[in-house]
Amino acid sequence: MSKLDKIEELQEFLREDQSNFQARRQLAVLLLDTGFSEEALQHFLYLSRIFPNDSGIFYNLGIVYEKLKNLDKAEISYLKAIEFSPEEVDAMYNLGLVYIDRKEYDKAIDCFEKVLEKDSDDSNAYFSIGLSYFKQGKADAAQYYFQRTIELNDDDIYAHFYIGNILKDKGNSQEASEKFKKVLELSPDYSWAYFNLAVIDYENGNINGAVQKLQKTLELNPKDNDAYKIYSKILIKEEMFDNAEDVLNQAINYCGANGDLYYILAQVYKNKENYKEYEKQMNLALKNHQTLTAVPKAVKAEFDNYTKNKTSSRA
Repeated sequence: MSKLDKIEELQEFLREDQSNFQARRQLAVLLLDTGFSEEALQHFLYLSRIFPNDSGIFYNLGIVYEKLKNLDKAEISYLKAIEFSPEEVDAMYNLGLVYIDRKEYDKAIDCFEKVLEKDSDDSNAYFSIGLSYFKQGKADAAQYYFQRTIELNDDDIYAHFYIGNILKDKGNSQEASEKFKKVLELSPDYSWAYFNLAVIDYENGNINGAVQKLQKTLELNPKDNDAYKIYSKILIKEEMFDNAEDVLNQAINYCGANGDLYYILAQVYKNKENYKEYEKQMNLALKNHQTLTAVPKAVKAEFDNYTKNKTSSRA
């Protein structure tokens, strides 16, 4: 029997007997599992009024509210689940994830440490503590916990990936590369690992290696804005302006309006002496200033200077 058929069967049971709480609970869990979060919510709320001390109901309510992006109610639900069953760690772990989403990292760490008090070999808790420290900019603490994660679970691609990022930021490009290669061993289609390897190659002057990895990045993720930017800058540096134009137009097609992409494309047209297109792209860059990495005032000053010189040459 398919899940949808099972949902229909359980709904029929409830139509016959509204007090069939076992069927309602089963239906709520199945609705949650199949992505019908709003429908699942109504059943769990009904059950929570009938069984106000049931930790499992409140745990599932927390999951539903998380899926619906209502983090405040998710927090309340998980706290109730913990109150009724303090020995259960799943609600505590999920509560920590809510705090990460709310950027309350110290509270999150406290939750995951309590999970580790119950199970000192919980690799997910170590990873989540590492992630909390990473998001706080505490790289050394984050690296320690990511390392503990892979000591318990060497197949955790995200722990390897974050360690790679930390090592790259510290300038340890060789060790960082090994970490990103490990990620690709575990997940060959992980585009961000290719991107980071491309950045390392680019920074170390290995242009061919960078290009190959950027092409692979975009093959796997054609919406990677940063990959397009680095790729186009390499092509401009190599004076391959037609190729750069193609790459940037592809980027805009996939990623949409973006100040950086328009600005780089303007530089391509300037080098090609296509000043009509240069002006168009500069105007678009300024119009989309919220996505400009360059200081908008500096971009405007550059364009104003170009316009002034153009007017003077006509006088």
